Amino acid sequence: MLDKFYEQIGVSSPVPVVIISVAIMLLAGFLGTRLTKLLKLPNVTAYILVGILLGPFCLDLVPEYVSDGMDFISDIALAFIAFSVGEYFRFSVLRKNGGKVVVITLFEALLASVLVFVLTYFILRLDLAFSIILAALASATAPASTMMTIRQTKAHGDFVETLFSVVALDDVVSLIAYSVAVSVALASLGGGFSAGDILLPVAWNLMMIAVGVAFGFLLKFLMAKRSTDNRLIVSVAFLFAMCGIGAAVDVSPLLGCMAMGTVYINISGDDKLFKQLNYFSPPILLLFFVKSGLGFRLDALVGSGEAMGGVPLLVIGILYFFVRIGGKYLGAFLGCAAVKKDKKVRNFLGLALTPQAGVAIGLAALGARVLGGETGSMLQTVILSSSILYELIGPALAKLALYLSGSYGTRAEQGEAGGVPATREEEVVALKAQMNSIQKELSRKEYARSPEEEAFLEATEPPEDVSVGSEYNRKKFINKR
Repeated sequence: MLDKFYEQIGVSSPVPVVIISVAIMLLAGFLGTRLTKLLKLPNVTAYILVGILLGPFCLDLVPEYVSDGMDFISDIALAFIAFSVGEYFRFSVLRKNGGKVVVITLFEALLASVLVFVLTYFILRLDLAFSIILAALASATAPASTMMTIRQTKAHGDFVETLFSVVALDDVVSLIAYSVAVSVALASLGGGFSAGDILLPVAWNLMMIAVGVAFGFLLKFLMAKRSTDNRLIVSVAFLFAMCGIGAAVDVSPLLGCMAMGTVYINISGDDKLFKQLNYFSPPILLLFFVKSGLGFRLDALVGSGEAMGGVPLLVIGILYFFVRIGGKYLGAFLGCAAVKKDKKVRNFLGLALTPQAGVAIGLAALGARVLGGETGSMLQTVILSSSILYELIGPALAKLALYLSGSYGTRAEQGEAGGVPATREEEVVALKAQMNSIQKELSRKEYARSPEEEAFLEATEPPEDVSVGSEYNRKKFINKR
């Protein structure tokens, strides 16, 4: 509709259409988050819904050629996501938690994938390439809504610690599973399997990991004694370079970017760079998720004629939605049982792993590119529609899991209300949580800045060679900001 309007007023260049389309996507995404904030839903939900609203089946405000020309946004957004995943892959934390969290993560991620693959390939008799990529995407979890619920409820304890560790490793397993699935899918699309068809993509992925490791060491070297703006410039340049290398050899840059983030955080311990990138990346991620919504095929989901292998797409989406939830819950239950976790963790951890967005949507975009045509479009439609539902029910299920596990609403609170008396240990835990909450609130009131804002404001610091006497002026200037 926008391009037709420009044609009517005599504007022939596509440049203003592209620029104004991007502006509309950014502004509409922002306005959408005002509504989801009131409903206490993740921003991702707003971005996807806004994309659908701006797309061809509703307002049609963004021309199709603009959306198609923004494919590179998917690679860049996923590079930021994968690099941030590397921050949580700290070897010290893995050694501290032992192998228990790894076992639980493997169970919950891979069992969901296995059940979805059995459903799509063996029961519904769908295409192998479609089935194996959809199964790999089933392993991914979106931690944002779960983390938001934990902050809102001020939950604590073994259940919360286990949940934090599992969701941190979950995306790592998902990225690896997706890379393997794409290798098999490409081999099947090629008309047959051979050692070269499987080993060649694996070799390219290993090369991307090696490049990511090298970039991680180089990034650590270049970050030394750099100003904040230059740190941001160099890190973004490295992420773009990883995207370019991956595109040149037709391999996803996800594993390479994740390896770069993992190496950097483990050899430098510098988490401030990740905070700075998190402050820089929201517009890119917004455009990516809105663009994903633009590609949502509403007609393919509800149309009676749209089917794959004789199975309506709506049926595939509904079955995928429920089978993945069952796989996540059963996998978490069996994993916790295998490592002898407490009964409350074992029974309710799977409920908190329901949400799916972020990485899954990004991988679906790449998977659609691999499959191509109607098959790729259907893959994206299934993931986007189910992700919206997961994000709608995810916070409620996470809150229920936290409550049933005793991570908040403890007996200490019941004791204050005249209920069952709390044990001394529970009173100490509750007191510590209350003290930490008060300390954070006092710190917020004093400085009125988040860690991301602190990292961003460091860009106002003068060069290191300024005189010591200017320290007072520097602080005064930052306070004015």
